Amino acid sequence: MVLLFFKILGGEASKNFARSDISFGFGWLGDPPGFSIREGIDLQPNSGIRALAVGGLNTLRVAFSGIVAATLLGTVIGVARLSKNFIVSKLASFYIETIRNVPLLLQMFFWQVLLQSRSSLTEESVGTKLFDVSNKGIASTWVFPSTGFWPWLMIMIGGYYLARKVARTRRKYQEDTGEDGHPGLFGFLTILGVAIVGWFVHPLLSFLSILWDGIGNLIGAVPAATVSLLIAGLAVAGAAIWIKRFLDTKRTPAGLGKLTDDDIFRMIFAGVSALVIVWIAFKVGGAIINKPDGTDASVAAVLRDGLANIFYWFGDKFTGEAGSPLAISQPVVEVRGTGGFIQYGTTGILATVAFASVWIAVTLYTAAFIAEIIRGGILAVAKGQTEASQALGLRRSQYLRLIVLPQAFRIILPPLGNQYLNLAKNTSLGTALAFGEIVAVGSTLMNQTGQSLPIVLVWMAFYLTLSLSLSGVVNYYNRRMALVER
Repeated sequence: MVLLFFKILGGEASKNFARSDISFGFGWLGDPPGFSIREGIDLQPNSGIRALAVGGLNTLRVAFSGIVAATLLGTVIGVARLSKNFIVSKLASFYIETIRNVPLLLQMFFWQVLLQSRSSLTEESVGTKLFDVSNKGIASTWVFPSTGFWPWLMIMIGGYYLARKVARTRRKYQEDTGEDGHPGLFGFLTILGVAIVGWFVHPLLSFLSILWDGIGNLIGAVPAATVSLLIAGLAVAGAAIWIKRFLDTKRTPAGLGKLTDDDIFRMIFAGVSALVIVWIAFKVGGAIINKPDGTDASVAAVLRDGLANIFYWFGDKFTGEAGSPLAISQPVVEVRGTGGFIQYGTTGILATVAFASVWIAVTLYTAAFIAEIIRGGILAVAKGQTEASQALGLRRSQYLRLIVLPQAFRIILPPLGNQYLNLAKNTSLGTALAFGEIVAVGSTLMNQTGQSLPIVLVWMAFYLTLSLSLSGVVNYYNRRMALVER
């Protein structure tokens, strides 16, 4: 029924486009967009798809950094509201009741006006700064990847798994002997030692450059038609594996348990999703678009070349050059051009007024809701747990960290995931502040090309992917923390 509905909807849309003499297609993805973007990895994108990529990355910057900040802030405020200190508790309550009852868009405008009311950059401002706030934005000292960062990061990933093994060993020692094994301390010292050693020995991983380039060459040699076939095959195989594992969870010693209507729907949805991906792989993958260099290529070929370029890029990073993996960069206020315009330089990190306004607003707004979720989760833990912890002489910080919060997170995670989704989708309000996120960039492309439906479809695909990714991560940890019952 769903497929039939979309088939009828697509047919009606095609008729309306033909009647109105409006073209429908994705050729604009390879055409120059004809406009610039105020901030992002590319201020002058040379194609429509590049412009959307810049807007999408700006959205992800706000979403993921905001999720981390809102989670930390919300946890602190939620715990503070349960504090026995009257002033701390009332301040936390005032924050929650105020922030969550003021419209988010209004909060964005508030922070924008507040930042724009800051003083302008003058000749006295010229020079190197540690931190600076003006009507141009917020500039700060930052740590950036430098020569040898990626080899060092690979060593750090290995160190992380080694630290986990060491911590697990110390935890087992603690359980066997009853003595404090300090698993956290030993794990931290392990990863710290690996970081220090890796800081000096990372050039030894230069041989991996040959491996990355070889993988890139191998991918680049794959025919474009094979790319579509591989995507389709992976979709079908993934759906089949998921359905098999799902059925295994329903299997009992007496055989396969009775499936509910919801179980059947899930399996049908997985199969239909695989078929849709197969259709997209061959239909869209075979479409020809014009690349920025003026040549024509299929979408599958562009995807293949893009994946190969990622491995070539890694190959360039494993050159074996000695140097510090990380570099500290300070912001600089400088005079640009013959007109004497005073601007922030390219060093340090700069949050423009639009970015900072959107980020601060969505972070504070979401943190208020997360605080209430944290508070509710803590209150849901049996009071006897707290009383037993106090009887053992544990401090408040200790029993919250070791006993109460781990149990509360089983209750907290599902609604917490909903707030993450809300934060990610609320970033689209940045359009009102001229922040160059994906909706704002898409709206400009819509005005330039007249391709409203394809751009809306891109929006839908982007936010659907983002929402499903966040939901998948939250559900994964929710399953990990679930109580296993007999």
